[in-house]
Amino acid sequence: MKERTIDIPTRDGAMPTFITHPELGGQYPAVILYMDAPGIREELRDFARRIGTVGYYCMLPNLYYRDGGPSFPPSDQRTEEESERLTRLMNGLTREKMLSDTEAMLDVIDGDPAAANGSMGCIGWCMSGPIVVWVSAHWPERFKALAALHGVRMMTDAEDSPHRLLPKLDGEQYFGFAESDHWAPLEMVAKFKEELERLGANATLEVHPGTQHGFVFPQRKIFVKAEAERNWERVFAMYRRQLG
Repeated sequence: MKERTIDIPTRDGAMPTFITHPELGGQYPAVILYMDAPGIREELRDFARRIGTVGYYCMLPNLYYRDGGPSFPPSDQRTEEESERLTRLMNGLTREKMLSDTEAMLDVIDGDPAAANGSMGCIGWCMSGPIVVWVSAHWPERFKALAALHGVRMMTDAEDSPHRLLPKLDGEQYFGFAESDHWAPLEMVAKFKEELERLGANATLEVHPGTQHGFVFPQRKIFVKAEAERNWERVFAMYRRQLG
């Protein structure tokens, strides 16, 4: 494995980005990993490494770089002040900013000989559920394999609500939800699934039994290994079909 952290120049400053990919072989299809709300930590770098070990060029950007790139402990260990700051930062990641940051990453991918030209993937958890839909809908010719895991705010009244952008997606999508999640209640999940079916989308939606929001993260008390591994199985199978 090769890994490094670089500062990617963006419209709003330098964005620290962790990059990992296999050491041997040719060029590798690119996958952008969008962080969840607590921010960059070794747990996410390990996710990026896991994606790299199976043959992909994985980028993990620090989306909080505009505010110094902080990270936060899990919700059950967070102070009220930390929770309030996290919410402000999360709410500040608008669609416009995420498209701008992604455009900067695409420029780096296009210029890196380790990254293959052609179809790309993306994956996001929690707050990045909408982000992966935003970028995939904006660049459908590039993003062909989208994974959104226990995504939040997937159906809202906003113009850029993910459910409104589903017709613009291409390739294949995987949506994995927790069975118990106040950020994504089952009623919303059912409506989201109905929208996918109405559109005839090339998508899979699963509700993972016995899970709560954040169940995929090994460092959390609510980690459910069997369902987390099922997530990875689904995602990597989709990447193989769409990216090679």
